[in-house]
Amino acid sequence: MNNKKYWQSFGELNNTTSHQESTENEFKEPLLPMEEIAQEGFLDSRTPRRDFLKYLGFSTAVAAIAAGCEMPVRRAIPYLNKPDNVIPGVANYFASTYINGGDAIAVVVKQRDGRPIKIEGNEASSLTEGGTNAQAQASVLDLYDGIRLRHPMKKSGDSFKEISSFSKLDEMITGAMASVTGQIVLLTSTIHSPSTLDIIEKFKAKYGATRVKHVQYDAISYSGMIEANKACYNMAALPSYHFEKAKTVVSLSADFLGTWINPVEFSAQFAKTRRYSKDNKSLSRHFQFESMLSMTGSNADDRYTHKPSETGAVALALLAALGGSVTAPSIADSKLSEGIKKAATALKAGNGLVVCGSNDVNIQIVVNAINELIGANGNTINWAAPTQTRKGIDADMNTLVTDLKAGTVGALLVYDCNPVYTHADGKNLATLIKKVQLSVSFNPTMDETTEQCQYVVPAHHWLESWGDAEPKKGYVSFIQPIINPLFKTRAFQTSLLTWMGGASAASAADSTAVASVSTNADYENYLRAYWSGKLTASFEATLQKGVQDTIVAPAGLPYINTGLAQAASNLASVKGGATEVVLYQKVSIGSGAQANNPWLQELPDPVSKVTWDNYAMISPAMAKSVLGIDVLNNQRQADAYEVTPEKPTLKITVAGKSVELPALILPGLNDATIAIALGYGRKSADETKSLQYVGRSATGAGQNVYPFALSNGTNVIYNTVASVEKTGNQYPLAQTQVHGSSENRPVIYQTTLAAHNKSPEAMLHDTKAELQNLLAEDGKKEGFEKGGTIYPYYDKPGIKWGMSIDLNTCTGCSACVVACTAENNVSVVGKTQVQRAHEMHWLRIDRYFTGDPKNPDVVFQPMMCQHCDNAPCENVCPVAATNHSSEGLNQMT
Repeated sequence: MNNKKYWQSFGELNNTTSHQESTENEFKEPLLPMEEIAQEGFLDSRTPRRDFLKYLGFSTAVAAIAAGCEMPVRRAIPYLNKPDNVIPGVANYFASTYINGGDAIAVVVKQRDGRPIKIEGNEASSLTEGGTNAQAQASVLDLYDGIRLRHPMKKSGDSFKEISSFSKLDEMITGAMASVTGQIVLLTSTIHSPSTLDIIEKFKAKYGATRVKHVQYDAISYSGMIEANKACYNMAALPSYHFEKAKTVVSLSADFLGTWINPVEFSAQFAKTRRYSKDNKSLSRHFQFESMLSMTGSNADDRYTHKPSETGAVALALLAALGGSVTAPSIADSKLSEGIKKAATALKAGNGLVVCGSNDVNIQIVVNAINELIGANGNTINWAAPTQTRKGIDADMNTLVTDLKAGTVGALLVYDCNPVYTHADGKNLATLIKKVQLSVSFNPTMDETTEQCQYVVPAHHWLESWGDAEPKKGYVSFIQPIINPLFKTRAFQTSLLTWMGGASAASAADSTAVASVSTNADYENYLRAYWSGKLTASFEATLQKGVQDTIVAPAGLPYINTGLAQAASNLASVKGGATEVVLYQKVSIGSGAQANNPWLQELPDPVSKVTWDNYAMISPAMAKSVLGIDVLNNQRQADAYEVTPEKPTLKITVAGKSVELPALILPGLNDATIAIALGYGRKSADETKSLQYVGRSATGAGQNVYPFALSNGTNVIYNTVASVEKTGNQYPLAQTQVHGSSENRPVIYQTTLAAHNKSPEAMLHDTKAELQNLLAEDGKKEGFEKGGTIYPYYDKPGIKWGMSIDLNTCTGCSACVVACTAENNVSVVGKTQVQRAHEMHWLRIDRYFTGDPKNPDVVFQPMMCQHCDNAPCENVCPVAATNHSSEGLNQMT
């Protein structure tokens, strides 16, 4: 039944000599003395691993001591007169919303002794249904980051000087605002906060609606989709997607389970179509067409690879196979061509959905035509509740750059975005921002953009904030502070209200009659007034629940077909190259905004299992042609590549810009494709200040490849032609899982849906038989439960607890890994210790390959204490540290 071979590395696939030796010696490496570790260099444990977070600058004690400014007495918690609802050591829980750029996730925050310590999903949200992601789980640590800015500042020469009070700051900025000439530009990430957008409109009315521009800029652009939807449906927005209604999902390079638009929402939807039960014996079918091995592709039923430049050709071929009136370009790869036909056949059966991760407007127009043909509009695609998490338009940012060059921008106010780092022309932007008459950053850290501005008014962390979010029309989530601000920070909205004279929530006209500086402007009061009369319950009751969802039935929009012919013509002329680069996001680091978070840096990537770096992912075929390393057929070369952390580096050049990155050889990539993660290579313009400004965790971690994200004349494109060459250098990568071995024990049991429906008990019987055979080989005759332990067997009567995980719905997203780190205060150990296989995660997600080494299937298997009534850890522990309760729970002593 289970004849497949499952492997984690090429050494295990070929069972090489070095792999066998590493298996035998897996637990024999001695720990090095601290003195020797301290000499190894940056990111080593120079202090005991338990204190690594303090070494990195993350400490609640440091944060509390640093908060030396006066706090509003009405919000403080005086423990000499303890509030009734605060009991030392007993946790409280508060509903709020995690915000990061355009991302918004309804959460419940666990607070103990006045400090937030853990994030959970809010099950009251019908969007996320209690789900979170790794970044949301780790964001509680960002609150205690030592590089957070602690007070407002003004630039003086090459350094920043503290401004003693907000009133003094407000006088400076309102005075400067009154004297500047030219445009006033608010440059922000996507804002879907209704109250904040209302304040921005009033700010525009105060200083002149034609003079003030609000430019929304996303680090990862979805502008191509928005513009295609404007052309096809006359709505410049992203729709809602209903994966839970789709019997067939076809994804063209969209990592919808990992990083594409709203993966927390999509994962919950997708899981509903993958849960097998006696009442539901059918599953959805998922086709993935992509250039690299993404997390979503790893979960696909059918997966096909192609060059990044061929995405448009695949879309056209799929449209033609469905009967669309387009001429599809020829596709030389017979497997790819056959896969397109299979996908088209499955889509014709009904209830289909096609999604695409490209930012090319032409490709998205073709995808819209496909969804029209299969009836997705108004069914699996919902225009009644458009998604509002990504609004940035590339043309608006291009116009801003042009205006900055022309000198027509008098004031630039930057909030929650970092274009000097994330824009392809970031270096030029840094120079342009310096020349603006008035530049203000509201970002909470001294990032690459903030250090070019004249004034810094750091905003609160979201756990210190009031606010609201509407990530999808009709679905409102609220933000409330879980802790008093640790530093002298202020809400971005409060600053705008103050500088326009403390406008009320009633009307824009009211604000113009008030003095230019108001000491009474407060965003919390404005928020309450804004929502007065708009909620179905009281403000306090809604705040307690955290969300107010207005669910509407899916609806479509009239389809406009006029642009399809031109889009198809444009795609037919696309030419690729012998080597191409595709840029992607990791589920951990994302766009790089949380790059200084050590929990995220040390989180193994679900597919590559690498921590603390980005790298050039290449296929075994490219490794053979470029590096001369044949990991599939040459055991000596495979061993030489895999047994040490040091990897050969490649010099990759795009449009005259080059980076040098270590090569990571993985199966499942297109042979002409190099995949590189964005979000790394953070550093200050003055590199001597990087540790102070960017942070110890982010500094030195990887290379910045945002300059590779070039424009095609209309939109930012995340794939391009490149050249690659071997350098002869090496760079160490910290990779988990490759050092472990199951020693040929069975680790995964799989079967097909048809076989399982025919004989549901077959897998269970075969599993038990295989385990009994293993015990028999070891000379144990008593059976698994009695024979698998070094302790005397005893009966355990009474209630039994147990844990099971539906592997059909585990996508490998690794949010649980970070959640476990936060819940159990698991130590971060740093890159060098991970290289030595000393990572300390209590929970891990194992990744196994099986099948064709060039395009394998991928299986994820969570590994944690499952309270299974006969845990392998307790059976072999010589000091009985993992004792077992009578109810079946493992109790760590």
